[in-house]
Parts: sequence; structure tokens; C-alpha cells
Amino acid sequence: MIKSEERMLAAILYVVSLFFPIIGPLVIWLLKKDESSFINYHGREYFNFFISYTVYSVISGILIFLIVGIILLWILGIMALVFTIIAAVKAYEGNEYRFPLIFRVIK
Repeated sequence: MIKSEERMLAAILYVVSLFFPIIGPLVIWLLKKDESSFINYHGREYFNFFISYTVYSVISGILIFLIVGIILLWILGIMALVFTIIAAVKAYEGNEYRFPLIFRVIK
């Protein structure tokens, strides 16, 4: 059974990421990953998501010259926001959430 503190910290990891994309989630993950496999899972999942969407954003930024990149950047921004909110809700409910369309670098 996942404790309410673990669920709350996992959800906060995602909420903080909206304002401080690297530092906030990294601090929570590094402090609690050894104490909680649930927080460790969500921390790894978030950083895989962050790495993947950074790569997608760079590619979209390059494609701005073809006009397609502007549309892709908007779509990526909306997807990132929606998936982050879904992940926060799932974490608060005590469920593991796997972001779609990401490559898992951190295992």
C-alpha cells in the first residue's frame, strides 16, 4: 500500500515541474528515491518525459524554417501540459503513469 505522503510527493513532483522544470522535481526525486520506489518510479518517468520532449522541441525548433515547427511547438506544449496534469492526478491516486511517446533513457 502506498502511503499518502508518497502519493502527495509524487504529485507535487509533477506540479512543481510546471514552474521549475528541472530543479524542483530533481530535488524531490533525489531526496526520496531511496525511501520510496513509488517516488523513484515517478521521478524516472518525469525525467524521461523531460528528456524526450526537450529533444522533440529542439527538432520542432529546427523545423520552424519549414513553418511546420511552429505548429509542432504548440502541439508539444499542449501535450506536455496535459500529460503532466494527468501524471499528477494519477500519482495522487496512487497509480503509476507511463507518458506516451517518450523514450526511456533513465531506467
